[in-house]
Amino acid sequence: QVQLVESGGGLVQAGGSLRLACVGSERIFGKYVMGWFRQAPGEEREFVAARRWDDGTTSYADSVKGRFTISREIAKNTLYLQMNSLKPEDTAVYYCAGGYAVPISPSPKQYVYWGQGTQVTVSS
Repeated sequence: QVQLVESGGGLVQAGGSLRLACVGSERIFGKYVMGWFRQAPGEEREFVAARRWDDGTTSYADSVKGRFTISREIAKNTLYLQMNSLKPEDTAVYYCAGGYAVPISPSPKQYVYWGQGTQVTVSS
């Protein structure tokens, strides 16, 4: 059973930065599409960013392009989401996810493995 554990969330002022991390329980990142989703209270879970491990292709939601960067550290089996220029509307629980579907899909249904989530709160 693959396990994903997120960390790095917290409270930050608008314009600030956070870096989220997702550690996998095994060397899975070479086999999967890995991504980040978020869910605000009362809202559906939405796609943030994802990366294919075979060719490094990345995809971002329009709302985070130019502000967020998805990256990996293979030796640590870790996926990152660097979030800069944060806005109050970025406030949500952020989830790490792993899936098989290529090309990269923004649909949560295409992702099989999920972490427990980490809260990000951006104050105005």
